[in-house]
Amino acid sequence: MKPDIHPTNYRLVIFKDMSNEDMFMGKSCANTKDSVKWEDGNEYPLVKLDISQTSHPFYTGKMMLVDTAGRVDKFKKRFAKHVAKNEASEKVEGAE
Repeated sequence: MKPDIHPTNYRLVIFKDMSNEDMFMGKSCANTKDSVKWEDGNEYPLVKLDISQTSHPFYTGKMMLVDTAGRVDKFKKRFAKHVAKNEASEKVEGAE
C-alpha cells in the first residue's frame, strides 16, 4: 500500500437527511462547519444530506418529491412561457 495517500481527518460524523430530519452516524472525512450532540451525549461534526436511504424512493418503495433547489418550479415557469408563446402564435395564425 502506498504511504500518505489516505486522509488524516477520517472520523465519526453524524449525517442528517434534511428532507425528513433522520440522522445516523458513520465515518467520513467530509469538511463541515456544523456539529450536533448525539444520543451518547458526545458532540460530533454534522454533514447535511439532501437525500438518504430513508427518503430515497428506491429504498422506501414510495414515490416522494424531493425538490430542494426549486427545479420543478423553474421547469413549470419555463414551460408556461413556452405554452403562452405557442398560444399567441396560434391566435396570430388563426386571425389570418
